[in-house]
Amino acid sequence: MNNKQEFSEVFGSNVRRVRSLQGLTLEQLALESGLTYSQISRIELGKINTSAYTVYLLSNTLNVSPSDLFTKNSLEEI
Repeated sequence: MNNKQEFSEVFGSNVRRVRSLQGLTLEQLALESGLTYSQISRIELGKINTSAYTVYLLSNTLNVSPSDLFTKNSLEEI
């Protein structure tokens, strides 16, 4: 990843992929993680960077390693 925008897009795409594969809606992920719907939506769209604690909440709720959410193509087989 070469820049901040690409990093945010990869992270958001990975969050969306895992959420979808687990059959969770944005609303369900928000409720289970304690984050807001709009925050998760903006993360998934790569519109915002997020804090380490938010990464922890998302990875914990989705039952994946935080590093899995940062790596391009790391979740293709989930």
